Amino acid sequence: MNNPFIIRNVDALQVLDSRGDPTVEVVIETVGGGIGRAIAPAGASKGRYEAVELRDGDLSRFKGRSVLKAVSNVINYIGPAIHGMDVRRQREIDKIMIQLDSTLNKSRLGANAILATSLAVAKAAADTAKMPLFQYLGGINARTLPIPMLNIINGGAHAGNELAVQEFMIVPIGFDTFSDAIRVAVEIYKELKSVLKSRYGASAVNVGDEGGYAPPMKYVREAIETLRIAIKSSGYDLEKQVRISLDAAATQFYDEDKKAYKIDGNMLTEDKLIEYWRDLAAEYNLLSIEDPFYEESFEAYAQLKKELKGSVIVIGDDLIVTNVTRLLTALKQGSVSGVIVKPNQVGTLSETLDFIGVAKANGIYTIISHRSGESEDNTIAHIAVAVNGPFIKTGAPARGERTAKYNELLRIERYLGGEAIYASKIVSI
Repeated sequence: MNNPFIIRNVDALQVLDSRGDPTVEVVIETVGGGIGRAIAPAGASKGRYEAVELRDGDLSRFKGRSVLKAVSNVINYIGPAIHGMDVRRQREIDKIMIQLDSTLNKSRLGANAILATSLAVAKAAADTAKMPLFQYLGGINARTLPIPMLNIINGGAHAGNELAVQEFMIVPIGFDTFSDAIRVAVEIYKELKSVLKSRYGASAVNVGDEGGYAPPMKYVREAIETLRIAIKSSGYDLEKQVRISLDAAATQFYDEDKKAYKIDGNMLTEDKLIEYWRDLAAEYNLLSIEDPFYEESFEAYAQLKKELKGSVIVIGDDLIVTNVTRLLTALKQGSVSGVIVKPNQVGTLSETLDFIGVAKANGIYTIISHRSGESEDNTIAHIAVAVNGPFIKTGAPARGERTAKYNELLRIERYLGGEAIYASKIVSI
């Protein structure tokens, strides 16, 4: 009998992401009728060490943003190399693509081409086995629903206002189920809309790339205070039920020439910014601060982490870019207590899972994350459950490409039934 897990066909297509930019979709079919379909996301604020998404640069098509070369690489190079292989051999297939690309940053074939293929392989395997992807990846222990970190006020590269900090998030930690947590997040999101309208007018409720509102604000405290008002007026406790987190994306407001950070209309040195974050964290009981410094500042991260004394999760994204080597550097220097996990930063599923394994083995919180340019692809929801969280970032509870992930988590919660655990019940925060 033929092996049903053998790859029968590999195809690729240029599709659109949530910003209307082209991206790569890969479809893999197995002999047994399994189909895996995956779409590569794209970021706006990117770390310099990320794997490279391949763009055509032809200004006559999508203003240079088309990905026909990456699509062609899947069809002409990757497809023939993995045709006839068993989709369950995920690591072997990922290794073949890495070797075929032969660059350190996947710039020859494109991380977008490689990642979409890698994820499609796993989804084809799960479909052939007639299993949910999270269960295929994580086995019987995969039953923890992640705590969502919802970006509901946008600044920085995600918005057109004057806020230096890129994301102001609510984190519903004090609830028994994921479905309760999402309900509460939606209630606060809608209350925030009313607060913003009354304070700033109707234009203040336009949304940014990730579904969060982009009001005409300038000061970080102004945004945090507004979030606090929305949380309180929704009837929830700021200490035990809903916490606030920030993604500073500080590389975006760092001036390399002046060696200073422009925030709240001021230029702050590294030492002054450490004081700024320390004071802000104490004043507002912040749960976490992501990318508080420039993407090379391992020492500054470590100093802030030391001064916060474990009271706040210090998260690395641009600093680490889902790269094990950079994570090991951060661990050696004591730079972080949490890491963002973005599969397209590294380029394959197996490398993503390896990164998560190293982080968890060293007691580091993992936050599975979307990108600002997303799609209806919901793979990261399955990855988050497969590795038992504890966190996921996938935007505000609005815009279809964001709610696609939350809806999939709701489906997974229902599928698991009584076996489902909400991460806040088992994670000490």
